[in-house]
Formats: sequence, structure tokens, C-alpha cells
Amino acid sequence: MLTSERITLRAVEPEDLDLMYIVENDTRLWPVGSATVPFSAYALKQFLSETHNDIYRDGQLRLVIEGTDGVVKGFVDLQNFQPRHLRAEVGIVVLPEWQGQGIACEALSLLREYASVHLAMRQLYAIVAVSNVPAAALFRRAGFRLSGVLEGWLRCGDSFEDAHLFQQIL
Repeated sequence: MLTSERITLRAVEPEDLDLMYIVENDTRLWPVGSATVPFSAYALKQFLSETHNDIYRDGQLRLVIEGTDGVVKGFVDLQNFQPRHLRAEVGIVVLPEWQGQGIACEALSLLREYASVHLAMRQLYAIVAVSNVPAAALFRRAGFRLSGVLEGWLRCGDSFEDAHLFQQIL
């Protein structure tokens, strides 16, 4: 199991559909991801039923961050998986009521161990909007290093924002 003192990373279950629906349709998160339209409950249910939870088959892996109390705290993803280059992009969302408690850093630590030991990956990376100071601080705390600036990388309304590229060699 992917477990620390306070959290477990586990596969997404059908019972997580309602929370996934809320997170995926939170328009405040869209600028930091790739979503541009709302997801229907049907589409998410189909995603859950069709995923194999195998990054080599799906090209991505979504895990639930669950507290030892059984309460879901958020989600962490490996996406844009490149098997030839043994790298994947990291995405993480911690629900507002659990932010600022070190849960995200703990989840990234478990994810790093899983990616290194079980998937034999070489590196993880994250793309973070320059204006997203809390996320940048999180990735630094989790051992990622700032390796570059992607100019005009993220579209924000009618303008574009630079993004930081954080990497962690495993």
C-alpha cells in the first residue's frame, strides 16, 4: 500500500465519482490544467469504468489522497506519461479544508516513491503558473527543483502567463 502516517494513495473507486465531479468542474482550477468545458457525471463514470489503473495502458494514473480516517483529502495524478523517456507530469489537488497541513507534500513523497520503485521512472515534472506561489512552494518543499521558465505557456482569458517547470530526478 502507498501509505504514510496520515494518508494513503489509492485507486479511484466508483464512490469517488461525486467528489471527482466537483473537482473537475471547479472552474477556478481550469487555468492550471487543460479543462475548458465541464465534465458530465456520465463522462466521469465512463472514465472510471474504462481506466485500467495501469499507467502503461492508460498513459496516466489518478490516485485518491485518503486520510487514515477514511476521508478523501484530494487527488494526485501522473499524466503525459512518456514510457520511452520514463517521465510523467504531476498534478495534485488538495481539497480546500485540508490545505496548509502538509498533506500535499506527503502525497508527493508517496507518489515519488511509487514512481521510482514500482514504475522505474526516471523523473517527474510539474508545470506551475508563475503566479501560483503556493504551488511553487509545495514543489520546492517536495524536492522538485526549478529548471526553467516556459514563456507565455498558460492562457488566462485574453492573455498568456509564464509557467515554471519543476523537475525531480528519481
